[in-house]
Amino acid sequence: MPPKSASSRPAVAEPHPLRATHPLAIAPVTAPPSTVDGFVREFLRNLNFDRGVALSSSSVTDRYHALAYTVRDYLMARWLEDLRRQRKAQAKKVVYLSAEYLLGRQLDNNLLASGLTQVAEEALATCGVDLDELRQQEVEPGLGNGGLGRLAACFIDSLATMGVPNTGYGIRYEYGIFRQTFVDGQQVEQPDAWLALGSPWEFPHPEAAQTISFGGHTETFDDDEGVTRSRWVPAWSVQAVPYNYMVPGYQNGRVNTLRLWSAVATNSFDLRVFNSGDYEEAVRAQTFAENISKVLYPEDSTPQGKELRLQQQYFFVAASIKDFLEVTLPEDFDLTKLAERVIFQLNDTHPVIAVPELMRVLVDEKGMEWDAAWAITQQCFAYTCHTLLPEALEVWSVELLGQLLPRHLEIIYRINDDFLDEVRERFGDDELRIRDMSIIGEYPVRSVRMAYLATVAGAKVNGVAELHSQLLRDKVLPDFNEFFPGKFTNVTNGVTPRRFLRLANPALSALITEALGSGWVTDLERLRELETHAEDPEFRARFAEVKAVNKRRLSEVLRERDGFEISDGHMLDVMVKRLHEYKRQMLNVLHIVTAYERIVSGQVAASDVQARTFIFGAKAAPGYAMAKHIIHLINAVGSVVNADPRVEGRLKVLFPPNYNVTLAERVIPAADLSEQISLAGKEASGTGNMKFALNGALTIGTDDGANVEIRELVGDDNFFLFGMSEPDVEALWAEGYKPSDFYQADDDLRRALDLIASGAFSDGDRSAFEPIVSNLLYDDRFMVLADYASYIEAQAKVDAAYADQDAWTRSAILNVARCGFFSSDRSMRDYIERIWHTPPSF
Repeated sequence: MPPKSASSRPAVAEPHPLRATHPLAIAPVTAPPSTVDGFVREFLRNLNFDRGVALSSSSVTDRYHALAYTVRDYLMARWLEDLRRQRKAQAKKVVYLSAEYLLGRQLDNNLLASGLTQVAEEALATCGVDLDELRQQEVEPGLGNGGLGRLAACFIDSLATMGVPNTGYGIRYEYGIFRQTFVDGQQVEQPDAWLALGSPWEFPHPEAAQTISFGGHTETFDDDEGVTRSRWVPAWSVQAVPYNYMVPGYQNGRVNTLRLWSAVATNSFDLRVFNSGDYEEAVRAQTFAENISKVLYPEDSTPQGKELRLQQQYFFVAASIKDFLEVTLPEDFDLTKLAERVIFQLNDTHPVIAVPELMRVLVDEKGMEWDAAWAITQQCFAYTCHTLLPEALEVWSVELLGQLLPRHLEIIYRINDDFLDEVRERFGDDELRIRDMSIIGEYPVRSVRMAYLATVAGAKVNGVAELHSQLLRDKVLPDFNEFFPGKFTNVTNGVTPRRFLRLANPALSALITEALGSGWVTDLERLRELETHAEDPEFRARFAEVKAVNKRRLSEVLRERDGFEISDGHMLDVMVKRLHEYKRQMLNVLHIVTAYERIVSGQVAASDVQARTFIFGAKAAPGYAMAKHIIHLINAVGSVVNADPRVEGRLKVLFPPNYNVTLAERVIPAADLSEQISLAGKEASGTGNMKFALNGALTIGTDDGANVEIRELVGDDNFFLFGMSEPDVEALWAEGYKPSDFYQADDDLRRALDLIASGAFSDGDRSAFEPIVSNLLYDDRFMVLADYASYIEAQAKVDAAYADQDAWTRSAILNVARCGFFSSDRSMRDYIERIWHTPPSF
């Protein structure tokens, strides 16, 4: 497929420039009537003409797709009208560049946004179709992994709800990250074939494909005016095919766009080679190209894996920048005014290669002078840092960059040279400072530090919680903070109340609406009005019943999904997040083992133990061995504890595999206790902590990430704080942390670790969990043992508090009432005010 020119524009993103004369061709697109009869007609039409079946002979897949097409039709008119308005207004747009979008199921979200839920339910009922059955047919898109992708999804939801022009760009992964299964308690990765039955929510536009190039070399030449310039002579290329998704605002008639790119070969099939009998070689180019959009975060412990990740990152940002410049902008647009039309928001370091790509386009393709192009580039990018871990600040070896993107490496070198000249002017020949601030790192291998590149190029750099932003300025990038006064800011993360309260928790939403009216869904700070209701015994009783309803609902889901049972009267203690040592799932495990050991050793009677069900949800990266060991241990502990009659059913450990947004929407509303127990100074923000608090779970947590702001808002009496502060952590490291000292000094800790080491949870095999035990005793980078005693003490306070159910319910209500701040709508307002300056334009 040839590269797309500026005049070859996709049908949905931009209408073909035909001069229509027929009245129907120029009339505004109208949606079907929002009545039961109108919905039935549209549903049956889609079933007959799009699926090619009659209702009487249709499968559940046919009916689900017909329903999705029908909801899509209602949104379509709004989408096309918004695109028309945006073209006419030529307002500044937020272009969100993210490697992942963890969207969740689309049907209910789009029904809610369009206000059609009740109409759809009644319409389907008249056809003898059960809406709940069709809901279960939907497969969640495999486009994200964890908090980063879910945050991106929340943000684009809020931008649409607020009427802010936005296009999200990413990759249409064919198999997601992976589908998690457990075999003998150990994680096994399976392909996530979420597209096996097709996706009715996407609009493919192969005619709008972009050509994306790689490899080759650069050369210099003299242009027509005698100026010496560089150009890239690539070795190979692929096609980036766009797939559009609608992003509807909440019942406001606004619809933005998520555009995801899929990789295909420029020449996918060689007929001559095929006819010669070499069938594999005939499709080699196709296979090679399609690898780019096959899976999210390919395992990168090999050189091939690293190269594929870099290919992915450049693939989607290059396609996105070209798409914006050639499709969104008018053909005669003055690129010196680009910053008036766009802000490219870099969601972590994955899309940072967009910086040299924009420079390449402006300098090499548009003929701009370097200084002019750099001035434009510095106004068009903003960078969000989502980590404090040095190893998570992405770097790419110069060798790999030079092989895959040689022109971009030259541009990065030039950016760095110019920047270091400025550093020398400011600070003199302070060689250590210059080395520390150089975009090019020299040790252990020569490499490009992408966070540094984003910081130098970005108009603004933000952290995602107050503590995180402070540590980013003071400890992670202090020299840059000094060099660029005013560049660093904070925007605390948020979550969309539409999905994580209105959709996920209908019973609580109904109770809130009864108390406050419906406006809280787009003005979450109104939850503050619930504070007075916390003192009302009748309201507390109804709130407690909502929690009980949600527990029964979760129990039904887990019984059908995994064969798990949740016992009546149990506290639900939940920890769901990506499996990483800094998140400290091991601390939770040690608490469970301690509680179990106290029972089986006779220290306490089982009947005196607060009944708890511990629920875990977590995936480990395929190449992360220690994380996989911890998953194995959690499952092993659960197998033993759940089966031991001495426990009398007072403790239960459940680990449903393949935790995702769909399961989160059932787990979070049912939770009593939210485990947010990372080592202070390691978690950037977290958003699970916000979702749980908004759904009436109390938090046990450290002063880390957004926990700090949650605790300040809900009050110390409604939060179980434990552990060292970030300064305490630094002080302990400085004096020399010896985890074995804590093991020797604490009898409970020693018994818990010894029980794991003894083979009690591994059929007597002492070697099974030796890597975990040794790591904790001799390394323990995230100070699990140092915080153990404080954590156990805090858990005892949890037990005591939960015993007074009425007081617990009051605290839960206050958590809901005081966490309206954590709406992603508020986050977007902060981005608009502090970084983007793109108010609603229509």
